[in-house]
Formats: sequence, structure tokens, C-alpha cells
Amino acid sequence: MQHIARKRFGQHFLSDGGVIDAIVDAISPQAGQAMVEIGPGLGALTQPLVERLGALTVIELDRDLAARLRTHAHLQVIESDVLRVDFSAISEAARPNRLRVVGNLPYNISTPILFHLLDFAACIEDQHFMLQKEVVDRMVATADTADFGRLSVMLQWRYQMENVLAVGPQSFTPPPRVDSAVVRMLPLAAPALPNAALLGPLVQVAFSQRRKLLRHTLGAFLEKHNFSGNFDLQRRAQEVPVAEYIALTQQLAL
Repeated sequence: MQHIARKRFGQHFLSDGGVIDAIVDAISPQAGQAMVEIGPGLGALTQPLVERLGALTVIELDRDLAARLRTHAHLQVIESDVLRVDFSAISEAARPNRLRVVGNLPYNISTPILFHLLDFAACIEDQHFMLQKEVVDRMVATADTADFGRLSVMLQWRYQMENVLAVGPQSFTPPPRVDSAVVRMLPLAAPALPNAALLGPLVQVAFSQRRKLLRHTLGAFLEKHNFSGNFDLQRRAQEVPVAEYIALTQQLAL
């Protein structure tokens, strides 16, 4: 029976063979590696991945698609909302290998998924995701550009990222109304911060009113934390490089 894409799950199934080959080549799966695919859908990426890997873990929320996937002998199927999945438990079972995570992420919840995975970066080797191009542009943006924002800072403190492939709407069924892109995310071996517990609130306040100078937003936050160091508040949030947000957080944590 043909599966009809479900809007509530944000389903757009990759169907362009050339694009599928290009994505798999970018991922470069090797036999025996521990890999997790988020949202395998109809298996466009799943089949070529499992052919190279030998076995693959997939996370699928749609129960009908999960049932189809269970008929494949070399797939371990986790039927769940990915936001509820403990990737450290999957990693523990895969030791000594670290996890490689891939997926054509549902565009309607892509950002929550990226933030969820931040908690597990230490046990992940790399991530390759298909996302809305606009989101990828924000993920890889540098300071003092229009796309640079909270998402840029909150991911770049922990990952080295690269936009590796552009994908048009015609490569999907049904076609989305946006362009897409594939991003490569490599967790930093020695991140400057142990976690984002303080960085997160700081960055959220900084970007809460992008057009205002930081003295109107971040100023009160720094006063509340008894900050006595030097930090130029006569700038807007997007003018401050990631390294300066990290350095400021380090000073506040002392």
C-alpha cells in the first residue's frame, strides 16, 4: 500500500536518486560503524546506508512506517519521538565506536532536535542532516551577518559545521515550499565550555531584541550576575563573535 505523506509529521520524502547518492557519498558510511538515522521515512537513505554499514538503527515516529521498516532484517527500529530518545544509551551499546547520526529532519521540529542532540555531543562522531536551507544558513553564519543569531552561537560553541550540499524542492515527494541543504556537524574534541547551562540564557537575552544595543538587553543580565569585567555593550547581538560569547560566559562562571 502506498504511504501518503502526513502533514502533522512534516513528511517530505527524498526521491531524487542523484541527490541520494550525493548525500550518501558526503556521509561516507563504512562497514561496522555505529549509525543512527532519524526519520527514515520510506527508506530512501536507509537502504544505501545499510548496504554499506551492514546494520543500522533508525528512529521513526510514524507507526505505519516503523512497521514497514521492521521487515528489514538489518535494521533496529526505535518507534519514538526523537526528542524522547536517549542517544547515550544507544552509544553505550555501540561501544567502543562513537555514534554517527544522520537524517532528513522534519522541518517543523528541526531546531528542537538539534538542541536535544547537543546533550549527547560527547558520544557522537558526526552528524549529517537535511534541513531547510534557511536553517542551515543560520547554523553556519558568521558574526555581523543577517543570518547570525541564537542558533548560530548555540551550535557553533560545540560543533564545527559546513554546508555540504544544496537540494531543491523537486528532489522530494511531495515537494516542500522551501529549498533544502545538507549540513555536516563535527563535535569539537575540546569545547571551551563544559556545557551551555549559562551560555544558553545569556545568548537568549542578547538576541531577544536584535535591533537594540546590548546595553538595553544584556546589560541588566550582566548586572544581575555581578559582572565586573570588560565587554563592549555598545554593539548589537549579531556583531559579537561566538568566541566572545564563550569568553563572557567563562568570566561569569568564575
